[in-house]
Amino acid sequence: MEITLINKTNQDIDKYQKIFDKIAESAEKKLSLPKDYEISVTFVRSRTIHTINRDYRGIDRPTDVISFAIRDDLEDFIPEEEKDLGDIFINIDYAKRQAKEYGHSYDREAAFLFTHGLLHCLGYDHMKPEDEKVMFALQDEILDPIMPRK
Repeated sequence: MEITLINKTNQDIDKYQKIFDKIAESAEKKLSLPKDYEISVTFVRSRTIHTINRDYRGIDRPTDVISFAIRDDLEDFIPEEEKDLGDIFINIDYAKRQAKEYGHSYDREAAFLFTHGLLHCLGYDHMKPEDEKVMFALQDEILDPIMPRK
C-alpha cells in the first residue's frame, strides 16, 4: 500500500511512514488485500479537524480522526479500476491527549488512529454493536503486534 503523509502541523511526522507501512502490511495480510492500494494521511490540529467535521459531517466540534473513503465498502470495489482508498485526517492534539488518558505512548495513539481510519476506508464501521465488535477486533489484531499496549 502506498501511503502519502501530509503534515499541516509543526510536528515531525517522518517516523510515521515506517510505522504506518507496517500497519498497512499487517492489514494486507490479515484482510487478503492487494498491495497496490493508495491512501493519504494528513496530520492536522484541532482547529482544522473541527472545520472539516463541521463542513463535511455536520458535527460542530473537533474529533480525533476523520476518514473519507472513496467507496463505502469493498464489495463493489474493482481493484483494477480504483487504487485510491481515500483520505485520513489525524488530529495530533487529540492524539496527545488520548495517549495520556489511555496510558500509552503518543506513537501508539497515532498508529491506532491510522489503523481505525484505514479500516473505515476499507468499508468497516462501528455504528451497530456487531459491526463494532468486528472492527475493533481487527484493529487489535492488526495493530497490537506492531505497537503493543503497555
